[in-house]
Amino acid sequence: MKKTDRSEQNLPQKITVLSVGPADEDHATLSGILETAQWPLCPGSEWTLETTPSLVGALSALQKKNPPLVVCESDLGAGGWRELWEFAAALPDPPFVIVTSRLADEYLWAEALNLGVYDVLAKPFEPAEVVRTLSQAWLYRCSRQARKRNPALVGHSAAASGSRMAV
Repeated sequence: MKKTDRSEQNLPQKITVLSVGPADEDHATLSGILETAQWPLCPGSEWTLETTPSLVGALSALQKKNPPLVVCESDLGAGGWRELWEFAAALPDPPFVIVTSRLADEYLWAEALNLGVYDVLAKPFEPAEVVRTLSQAWLYRCSRQARKRNPALVGHSAAASGSRMAV
């Protein structure tokens, strides 16, 4: 087995989040959170935000860039977050979708989570909650990819179990 060089291990991991929604202030808030967060669950990571105001722009970005995490406003008009999620879920390496809403009620939570969305974030954004949600989504996505590469990992650690509560 080839050992990795220490400098390779310490390289920052670049993580792109796609923010979808018409409100510039939401994009600005998320950008500020990503820039100032300490990322205790993902040390050494560099988080960047790409934004688009519309569903059409989001579908194009998903197809061209395939970002690992998508934060999507629930009120995108016709099709909305459901169409984005369906499109994303059909990709070979689907991103984790997180739906946001000022009215994050029980109905939205139940519908989104039952369809397979990773999580729901209430607005206005609470920085600690955004960091926790994005970090856990990223870690869960990484563990899912590791299990696909090496199925023998399944069941051998809490991180590989897929439980979001273990993080």
